[in-house]
Amino acid sequence: MAVDAGFILCDYWRSSACYRVRIALNLKELRYTHKPVHLVKNGGEQHSAEHRELNPQEAVPVLVHGSQVIRQSLAIIEYLEEFDGAAPRLLPPKPLDRARVRSLALLIACDVHPINNLRVMKYLENEFGVQQDARENWMRHWMATGLRSFETMLAADSATGLYCHGDSPTLADACLVPQVYNANRFGVDLTPMPTIRRINEQCLKLPAFEAARPENQPDAG
Repeated sequence: MAVDAGFILCDYWRSSACYRVRIALNLKELRYTHKPVHLVKNGGEQHSAEHRELNPQEAVPVLVHGSQVIRQSLAIIEYLEEFDGAAPRLLPPKPLDRARVRSLALLIACDVHPINNLRVMKYLENEFGVQQDARENWMRHWMATGLRSFETMLAADSATGLYCHGDSPTLADACLVPQVYNANRFGVDLTPMPTIRRINEQCLKLPAFEAARPENQPDAG
């Protein structure tokens, strides 16, 4: 049964960082109010004075919980983990297992996603005149590089199960699925990554992941 904890999520349908948080909220059956922040329309609503008060980085996601404001997708998910305290747990109980899950999540969230996000692409375009085809080649290169490493880490470790770690979804899966979505969107060849493809398909069978998909958001389009 879904729990209403009074969360407000400042969200953009196509943001992979927001996508991660939506997955976590859905897995934990925590209801939230969706507050769209369109990153393109009106010059980017993340730059508005109203949003800048919530997040000086002018970015999403932002989780508002009463008078508290939590920024950064992984910090938000860990807050939900500690706030909720109930199954499903997105971080395993043993320290070494938690470290493995965090290392997989951080590979996506710190090494792959930041150099491919919208503001980086706009900077390459506006400051250096990089054309769209070259920008997209940049994105494909860094996505493929990161995902190849992720695949190797999964395939070489017996801790990998139905999901990135064991047989229930974790923080690592919440980060992987949005990145696979982006890779598919930009035509990255995932053929050499069978473990990633298998886990992505397994995750998308779950209603929590399906409901979090970008095209299923109220502000999609």
